[in-house]
Amino acid sequence: MDVSFIFLIFLLGFIGSYLSGMVGIGGSIIKYPMLLYIPPLLGFAAFNAHEVSGISAVQVFFATIGGVWAYRKSGLLNKDLIIYMGSGILLGGLIGGFGSKYMEEFTINIVYAVLATIAVIMMFIPKKNNDDKPEHEVVFNKWLATILAFIVGGASGIVGAAGAFILVPILLVVLKIPTRMTIATSLAITFISSIGSTIGKVATGQVLLVPALVMIVASLIASPLGAKAGQKMNTKVLQWILSILILATAIKIWMDIL
Repeated sequence: MDVSFIFLIFLLGFIGSYLSGMVGIGGSIIKYPMLLYIPPLLGFAAFNAHEVSGISAVQVFFATIGGVWAYRKSGLLNKDLIIYMGSGILLGGLIGGFGSKYMEEFTINIVYAVLATIAVIMMFIPKKNNDDKPEHEVVFNKWLATILAFIVGGASGIVGAAGAFILVPILLVVLKIPTRMTIATSLAITFISSIGSTIGKVATGQVLLVPALVMIVASLIASPLGAKAGQKMNTKVLQWILSILILATAIKIWMDIL
């Protein structure tokens, strides 16, 4: 790996982590396609799907640490949601991370595309505006939240994603959590999720050390910056940014599969 290749990986990691901190996702929805397609497009060696999912899993772990740290004093981290959904997604992520070793690249890409498509549909479902609801008035179905988190964890563990790109629509549309609380809380849940998927990827030898380290450095710098920017932005703008990112990714993945 030469200096220009390392710089490219750092740049991709920085862009993805900044956006992830801003909209409350781990960033793999952005970085997975960027790592898969941009290096060979620019004449560098191509990563395969297993390598990209491994790098993504480790990077998400550190990106979400940075994002949660930026939100720690905001009062937007819903502890009940973090406990219930975090438990479900951690178990699912462990199972998916280990199981992915036995899957073909085509299958991994199919899982990713299906997740992205579901997330797109949910993001464009009309949502009740409850962004002004005080924290103590926010209630949710604990069993439903845990079960949905387990399913998301299993599927996202397969692709090395922490699942926030589908967690955010679930929190907004199904559980009806206010937007800013969703963004902050989803980062914490995603951090817990990434523990499971990261352990699974590392234990099965799917992580390339140097690219992962470069992405980690980029994540720790960019994610807190994105989180601070997100706290100042209009919630509708944040939702549209996330919707467009997920839509573009879903289209690109499906085009390559078909």
